[in-house]
Amino acid sequence: MSASYRIFNIILKYKENISPSLLRCVFSGPELNRMKLEAPDQRIKLLFPSAQGQISQLENSDDWYRDYMAVAKEQRPVMRTYTLRALRCAEQEMDVEFVLHGVNGPASAWAIHALPGDALQAVAPNADFDGDSGGYEWAPPAQVQQALLIADETALPAALGILEQLAQSANPPRVQAFFEVPLAEDCLCMAQFPFAEVHWLPRAGGHQQNHGELLVEAVRQRVKIPISARAAEQSLAENSLAGDLLWERAEGAKTFYAWVAAESSTVKTLRRYLIGECSLDRSTVNFMAYWC
Repeated sequence: MSASYRIFNIILKYKENISPSLLRCVFSGPELNRMKLEAPDQRIKLLFPSAQGQISQLENSDDWYRDYMAVAKEQRPVMRTYTLRALRCAEQEMDVEFVLHGVNGPASAWAIHALPGDALQAVAPNADFDGDSGGYEWAPPAQVQQALLIADETALPAALGILEQLAQSANPPRVQAFFEVPLAEDCLCMAQFPFAEVHWLPRAGGHQQNHGELLVEAVRQRVKIPISARAAEQSLAENSLAGDLLWERAEGAKTFYAWVAAESSTVKTLRRYLIGECSLDRSTVNFMAYWC
C-alpha cells in the first residue's frame, strides 16, 4: 500500500507578488501529477537547504520522516509547514504563498532570494494512496449556513483558499472573516466573495500593534455567533475549555462552522473568549496554532 504522503522534487518556475508581505511561488515538477489536494487548507512540508547550505535530496520511501531524521543534524534540511495553495496536475504545477518577514527565517530568506530553477523538496499528499491523506481541518457539513474565519497572515493563504472553494458553491454560507496582516497594502480586494463580510486588520497604523492584538480586539467587538451555535445550558460542563489546547478539530458541526488559525498565544486567547465567554459549542470550531 502506498504511503499517504511522499517526497516530491520541485523547481521554482516563477514568483508573483500578491501584496508587499505575501509572495506566491509557482513550482513545477515531473511527478506533480501524482500529488493530490484534498482541502483548501491542505498542509505540506517544504524542505529548505540545511544550515550548511546542502539542498535536500531525500529519496522517496514509505517512511520519509525516518529518512529525514536519519540525516546528520548539521546537514538535515530545514523543514517548514505551508499551505498547498493550488495544484494543477495536468500542468505539473503547484503554488505556495510565503509571508515575507525579512531574511531572519530560512523560509522567508529562501523565498526572497530564490531564482527560477532553484530546487526544493516537498512532502505532500500522495495521489497513489487510496484513502484520506489528512493534513487539513476544513471539512464543513453540507448543511452549513454560517461560517466564521479567523486568521493572521500565516494562515491567510488557507483562508483565501477556503473562500475560493465556497465561492464555487451554488449557495455559499454567509461568512464573517477577520484577517490580521502586517500592512494596509496587504488588504486584498474581496469583491469576488459577496457572501463574505471581511474585516481586514493591518498592524501598521497610528502605532505599532503587537501580533494578534487587533485580531482579538476585533473578534471581541464584532463577532456574530448565532444562538444555535452556543452550547446548551445542560452541556456547558462538556463544553469547558479543558486546558489551553493548541489544536482542536470541529466534530459534529451542523449549520455553523468556524475555522481559527494564527500564532499560538492568539489562538489560546481566542479560544478562551469564544468557548469560555461566548459559550461557542466546541463541536463547531477548528482551532489551529500555525506557529509559536
